[in-house]
Amino acid sequence: MSVRTRLLEYDDGQTTFEGMLAWDDAIDGACPGVLVAHTIRGRTPFEERKARDLAELGYAAFALDVYGKSALGGDDASNRAHMDALKADRLTLQKRMLLSLQIMKEQPEVDGSRVAALGFCFGGLSVLDLARTGEELAGVISFHGLLEAPGNTAGNTIKARVLALHGWDDPLAPPDRVSALADEMTAMGADWQLHAYGNTVHAFTNPAADDSERGTVFNATADRRSWIALRNFLHELFDE
Repeated sequence: MSVRTRLLEYDDGQTTFEGMLAWDDAIDGACPGVLVAHTIRGRTPFEERKARDLAELGYAAFALDVYGKSALGGDDASNRAHMDALKADRLTLQKRMLLSLQIMKEQPEVDGSRVAALGFCFGGLSVLDLARTGEELAGVISFHGLLEAPGNTAGNTIKARVLALHGWDDPLAPPDRVSALADEMTAMGADWQLHAYGNTVHAFTNPAADDSERGTVFNATADRRSWIALRNFLHELFDE
């Protein structure tokens, strides 16, 4: 096994983005592709590590960027401004997700007919929005994602299978929003499932999360269980 990475620049005519592709070059031929959508902080070593972990499992993973290359490494205030702008303009977020998906599919290491997307926190919302567009992809996985509907996709049919991995005590996505997501997914015809982890709050996969007052705390058990659920889901999508 030899995991390799490559930075990719791409643009939408106005903004230049930079993502990182990871793959195992010991594998002959193209692999299923998995988008990795970032948290409020933009693309960071956290997402890049997840892409490498997926490459070790035999996937070609693309840690995408929806803020723009110039925003990489931004401070908390600028990152929040970027996230809030996209939460207020979900059409732009959806277009940037679709562009990132297309760029990943064009890479020679990726089998463009077999693709999925996963995301963390804001990235969870981002991949759910990708599914909400009705795009043809095998599945999306949200880790402790934000769940509110975008307001511009009602009436669409979700073609991707959906897996939400959720901390039941997450203050950013309380139970009423979980119920609303379930109703939304059902109305859109999705094949969806939810794994809720008790005594678990937001950001449970991030070892650096340690702020109980804000409700962002790493939970090693939920992290382990959610990664197992992800692996099983990807196996269902691509190997069965």
